Amino acid sequence: MRALVSGGSSGIGAAASLRLAEAALARGEQPMIAVCGHESNSSQEQVVRSIQAMGGTAIALAGDLGDPNVPSQLVKAAVAEFGGLDALVANAGIANPGPICDVSLEDWDAMFSVNLRGSWLLAKASYQHLKDSHGAACFTSSMSGQQPHAGSGAYSPSKAALTMLAQTLSLEWAPDGIRVNVVSPGMTHTRMTEKMYEDPKIKKAREEIIPLARIGDPVDIANVIEFLVSPLSGYVTGQDICVDGGFSKSILSHIPGRPSSK
Repeated sequence: MRALVSGGSSGIGAAASLRLAEAALARGEQPMIAVCGHESNSSQEQVVRSIQAMGGTAIALAGDLGDPNVPSQLVKAAVAEFGGLDALVANAGIANPGPICDVSLEDWDAMFSVNLRGSWLLAKASYQHLKDSHGAACFTSSMSGQQPHAGSGAYSPSKAALTMLAQTLSLEWAPDGIRVNVVSPGMTHTRMTEKMYEDPKIKKAREEIIPLARIGDPVDIANVIEFLVSPLSGYVTGQDICVDGGFSKSILSHIPGRPSSK
């Protein structure tokens, strides 16, 4: 399993890097994981060391996906090291909430350059390598890309566009034997959200409206990513799997006066 994981330094990306390595070893394969981050840091190095400690191969790559030259450079470096690519996990993303009419042009462009354009350019650079290996790609979107999310600024529009990009690629790449899917996390405890969950009242209030009654962990998302790029999902492409503990399907349960299972 030769994989490139963007946003791999922490949170969902770090968990996915580790899960891909674990699963590959369990299948008797040698994991080769390119852990990509915005910049080199101790968290990224820890992920690399953890994979190496399992018996896998891992390299740390860094670059700002907002720079249009970086995605192809990351793919080129990974392929030079591994000799090819079996999986792309386009996970990196940024958020800057606020009312849409308050978003500056610079912030709008920055959001789309990382969340959408960066993933598109990673996919373009990975295409031939994934075609050669009959590999798979997984894009990390969001439940905010499935449903309108007031106050999310450009985040929700950029994630909705990312989902459509991935699903379009799934059709274009299917004749080449490449599968493309999307994972859309719900409320998940990551570095991006940790300040929010430090408030016990907010954490409890959110848990109370999630059917599975807990905030997601990056490992919950990583498990689905690993499935979507593994042989287990060999007949799955073009799908958007929402990993949210049932929250997005529970809207009718919140209507006052409706029957409840509780």
